[in-house]
Amino acid sequence: MKAMILAAGRGERMRPLTDHKPKPLLEVGGKPLIVWHIERLANAGFTELVINHAYKGTLIEAYLGNGNAWGVSIQYSAELIALETAGGIAKALPLLGNEPFVVVNGDVFTDYDFSVLSNGITGDHLGHLVLVDNPPQHPNGDFAFNDGLLSLSGQHMLTFSGIGVYHPQLFAKVGVGEPAKLAPLLKDAISQNLMSGTHYQGIWHDIGTPQRLFELDRQLNASK
Repeated sequence: MKAMILAAGRGERMRPLTDHKPKPLLEVGGKPLIVWHIERLANAGFTELVINHAYKGTLIEAYLGNGNAWGVSIQYSAELIALETAGGIAKALPLLGNEPFVVVNGDVFTDYDFSVLSNGITGDHLGHLVLVDNPPQHPNGDFAFNDGLLSLSGQHMLTFSGIGVYHPQLFAKVGVGEPAKLAPLLKDAISQNLMSGTHYQGIWHDIGTPQRLFELDRQLNASK
């Protein structure tokens, strides 16, 4: 199974840190955010990776190269303009193939064991999402569980972690090269009971502001 790391965001909320480098190359605990993902994906057995990029993407390619340093093979999907999440994935489908694939947001930090996702998705499902407890900046969550499937509402709403497994068919209606958000596709699949999920309660951080980045960096360095 292949895996994709989403790395095309501009990182406006991270300025001025992102004025001279793309957000995925910002460091915590002595390593760029994207390297933490690459190492954990490699340890989980994912050796074929696809990374999309737009803003200062050449710096990402220059830093990571072909992935040999981490025992993986990296292919890049360059975007002249950021295509949003679904648009970026749709553009990269020729590199990802016809089978389900793992996707992780490049701007989250987690100790999630990606090998759990290596079984892909079941039946006619279009995807499987990893949900986490609601962080302070997103108290209302995104989705809930209903008999093992995801629901758009419920008593215990949880937050989408940015980690999931998707079938290429989920992106069938997205025009190649057209910006498209992921949320509408997920909600449509969930409304048709075509999306499963799991609740992860380990380490997970959404690195959305410089303050969150600095705090995580402090925690990681203190634990060394």
